Amino acid sequence: MKLTISSLAGATAIEQEVLSVRAADASGSFGIRRGHANLLSVLEIGVVSWLDSAGHEHYCAVRGGILRVSDGNCVHINSREAIADDDLTRLESTIVAEFQRREKSEHNMRSQSRRLELQMVREIMRYLQPGNPNNSGNTYAS
Repeated sequence: MKLTISSLAGATAIEQEVLSVRAADASGSFGIRRGHANLLSVLEIGVVSWLDSAGHEHYCAVRGGILRVSDGNCVHINSREAIADDDLTRLESTIVAEFQRREKSEHNMRSQSRRLELQMVREIMRYLQPGNPNNSGNTYAS
């Protein structure tokens, strides 16, 4: 079975023949072996693991992503960010924590941006209200 992992940043690209793959989505952890039914899943921040054809285990921390199984023989993972390492402890303790920190930071920035956009729309609507002395007759909201 062929495993392909790629990230948007292009920093990680893995193409390898594997015996099995383990990943996790919102419903929990799951495994994939040759002959698996076609599948499309949204991955959580976490660690994807696989056994290579020699039986050695490998790991890749992913910052979310999409996992696709096709033809029972190909597993494709596309992630925002992916870092491969054979040291599971290092991946889980530092890299996954960093991914979670970045995700929270980005969420906070998106929330702040939405609040600023809403405030801007309110100010524009207030300015365009009929009777506003600052409007000087330019009413576009008829």
